Amino acid sequence: MSASSTSSPRYSRILGTGSFLPPQRLSNAELSERLARDGIETSDEWIVERTGIRARHFAAPEVTSSDLALPAARAALESAGITAEDIDLIIVATSTPDMVFPSTAALLQRKLGVAGCAAFDVQAVCSGFVYALTVADAMIKSGAASKALVVGAEVFSRILDFKDRTTCVLFGDGAGAVVLGASETPGILASELHADGRHVDILCVPGQVAGGAVTGHPFLKMDGQGVFKLAVSVLEKVARSVLEKAGKTDADIDWLIPHQANIRIMQGTAKKLRMSLDKLIVTVDEHGNTSAASIPLALDAAVRSGKIQRGQTVLLEGVGGGFTWGAVLLDF
Repeated sequence: MSASSTSSPRYSRILGTGSFLPPQRLSNAELSERLARDGIETSDEWIVERTGIRARHFAAPEVTSSDLALPAARAALESAGITAEDIDLIIVATSTPDMVFPSTAALLQRKLGVAGCAAFDVQAVCSGFVYALTVADAMIKSGAASKALVVGAEVFSRILDFKDRTTCVLFGDGAGAVVLGASETPGILASELHADGRHVDILCVPGQVAGGAVTGHPFLKMDGQGVFKLAVSVLEKVARSVLEKAGKTDADIDWLIPHQANIRIMQGTAKKLRMSLDKLIVTVDEHGNTSAASIPLALDAAVRSGKIQRGQTVLLEGVGGGFTWGAVLLDF
């Protein structure tokens, strides 16, 4: 009998989590005061009613995505009980990289003081962490990696138009990370990724660097109603698909961690899955929409607060510009 036929199946599990938020916390009232100086009217009540957001964190001008990723990564490594030298794969999900190239993952690798392992970025906007986690899971299952550091890190404050109150109040900066390790027992039970480029225009930053200058529109543009309608629809479908793949039902989900974009979208998804809102992990109120960082930030907050326990079933869902979406069902 060949060695391959006798070897045990190879899976991946989350070994540790971590997160980091920049120190500057900006409440709705403080942001409203800042906008009012430029003649832009908004209020805490208006923002909370439409989004559920009460505050967000903004990075200092000199702070980059890799700067935020570093303490989140270190916290995840500590939680996993390993060192950076044990990592053989680094994936950073971000839409706000430090520079055009090299990747933010390569810059994070240098800041961690390690070298040699594969390091690259994934760009799927707010679905980025789900995409990155799915890629890392596949690489571990194939034997290409054994321990992966998967990070979502963003400085979205850099691409916000503070003259557009419909978008600038929504986003914040931060980073979240997990360490994913090879296991003989399933951790990630099922995953699924999708994209539909026909909807590029409803959420985008259509600028680029050319000839030493930014050309096009360098700020985030969003059709809020278009995003809302599409998000609720695709999140329910992809959730049911990964449940079916794993042989699970709605009732098997202990915790739902959707992308933290808007409390209405999040609650709408939970209701379609017939889940109690008590099982919905919510951090959007304090963090705002941190794009690719939002799911790992929320996961780490829930783990460290004691809500999420080992052995529980967790559904992660992301949806973002591209238009991209996906889900990961895992046994934590």
